[in-house]
Amino acid sequence: MNPADQPEAQERIAQAGAGNADAWGELYRQYAPAIFRFCRRAMPTREDAEDATMDIFIKVRQKLGQYDSSRPFSAWLYTVAANHCWDLLRRRKLRQDLETGEVENLPLEHPDPGALEQLIEQHTNQEVRRALDKLPARSRMALVLRYYADMSYDDIAGTLGVRRNFVGVVLLRARHQLRDILGEHGAANLATGGAR
Repeated sequence: MNPADQPEAQERIAQAGAGNADAWGELYRQYAPAIFRFCRRAMPTREDAEDATMDIFIKVRQKLGQYDSSRPFSAWLYTVAANHCWDLLRRRKLRQDLETGEVENLPLEHPDPGALEQLIEQHTNQEVRRALDKLPARSRMALVLRYYADMSYDDIAGTLGVRRNFVGVVLLRARHQLRDILGEHGAANLATGGAR
């Protein structure tokens, strides 16, 4: 958000919090598409993402009075969205607890972030989404929180309910898993003549 727009946005948020339907409508129109994209990356299906987006905005409207105007509104909104999606995934028992995994089997080196980005760029959004859907819920959520919502390790730890120093392990595993899935998909494309 442009700093010059900040006072106008804060005024709109205050008006929406006071019950102004037009101000609320403006906030919804401004932020709903980004929150839906976030939910689509975090949730297994489009329908889940649509439902989650609606639920998130219902929660936001109810909790607008709790918003701390010293923080960026979008950061608060993404935190609400991340917590809601993670709660849904936990309740549906889609969460796979990786804390008991074999850490010794993990490669010690981080995958080259540039190589992972290149691999992602070689695939369509739909292929990347399908690859994300194949990840365990915690891995998918960690990647979405870090690379889409740009959350800090502390915020990710709070959202996922893990220790801060475990966030790096979750992200490392998630990046390896995504790279492996996308790499397998690329190998399958080569085997079938590269048709996509």
